[in-house]
Amino acid sequence: MNFHVLTLFPEMIDQGVHTSITGRAIDKGIIRVNTVNIRDFAGNKYGQVDDYPYGGGAGMVMQPGPVYQSYQSVIQQIGYKPRVIYLTPQGNVFHQKMAEEFSQDEDIIFLCGHYEGIDERVLEMIVTDYVSIGDYVLTGGELPSMVVMDAVSRLIPGVLNNDVSAEFESFHDNLLEYPQYTRPVEFMGKKVPEILLSGNHPKVEQWRREQSILRTMKQRPDLIKSANLTEEEERFIQSLKSKNTK
Repeated sequence: MNFHVLTLFPEMIDQGVHTSITGRAIDKGIIRVNTVNIRDFAGNKYGQVDDYPYGGGAGMVMQPGPVYQSYQSVIQQIGYKPRVIYLTPQGNVFHQKMAEEFSQDEDIIFLCGHYEGIDERVLEMIVTDYVSIGDYVLTGGELPSMVVMDAVSRLIPGVLNNDVSAEFESFHDNLLEYPQYTRPVEFMGKKVPEILLSGNHPKVEQWRREQSILRTMKQRPDLIKSANLTEEEERFIQSLKSKNTK
């Protein structure tokens, strides 16, 4: 997986991704992060890439030329036009299914805006996906791009030490992850559930699945409707609802 980030602050990306799990994956050559400084394509000695918006208004807008030229530099390098993700509050809200879709690509370009945004014309020319990490505004697209890269990277084989862990965490089957426990067995009067100490793996898996369902119903009931459930689990949910209505 190759991530190409078009940004005004490449050092911000470099410092963020070269740590922890993504840093180890980069060192192993499993993923690659190529930062492209948009200012390198400014075409002037000042490195200016923004200008006042037509029609007036506050702030500055990033010019289309430098953005397009930085995009073209990546195309020339890899030899084809990959997916281009523009990080913006106006995009579709990022979720796990989207991360799974992105993880199938070999190359992804992230476009990080700044100031009051980017000239619409170049967005129409190069962007394939408009992605938001939430309904709020940040100073730029660098942090959102790192969020998406992190979520996608951990789905790439070999990035996690235990690849199975990526399959059984939050949003697997559209359910939240079950509670996790480790040593000591008792902490400040609170004990680890007995079932986890039993050694009965089928029962443990059943308990974990039920806990995922319970947690999702409590914290994210909106996910239950689209969760991948068995008929028995559907009956389990109905029984819980019946108890709550009595």
